[in-house]
Amino acid sequence: MGQAVSMGALLKCSFGLAPSPLVVLPANRVVGMTPLANIMDNKPLVNIMPFGMCRSLANPMVAVATAAAMGTLVPMPCIPFTLIPWLPGSFKVFIGPMPALNNSSKCLCMWGGMISIQNPGQQKIQIP
Repeated sequence: MGQAVSMGALLKCSFGLAPSPLVVLPANRVVGMTPLANIMDNKPLVNIMPFGMCRSLANPMVAVATAAAMGTLVPMPCIPFTLIPWLPGSFKVFIGPMPALNNSSKCLCMWGGMISIQNPGQQKIQIP
C-alpha cells in the first residue's frame, strides 16, 4: 500500500538541484483535512514549483549557456515543463473526478527529468 500525497509533499527532480514542495489547490478538498492530490495536480508553477537549478541539456536555457561556456555544463534556473499527468496514481481511490496521487507516482518533465515524491506530506492515509 502506498501513501496518499497531500499539500506540502516534498518532490525531487532527477535534473533539479533542490527539492520542491507540491502545491495542491483546495478544489477537491475534504473538510477539515489538508488537500490531497490527484494525478492532474501536475501544472508547472501552479502545482509543481521550480527545483532550484536545472542540469538537463534538453532545457534550452541550459543548452545555450553550456554552448556559450564551450561545452562545460552550466545549470540554469529550473522552470518545470510538465504536460503529462502523474502516473500511475491509485486505481481504487479518487480525489474529485481523478485517481488519487500516491507516493509511488512519477511525473515526467519535458526537459527529461523524472519527478518523484520524496515525502508524501502526511503519514496516516494509505491507498492502493
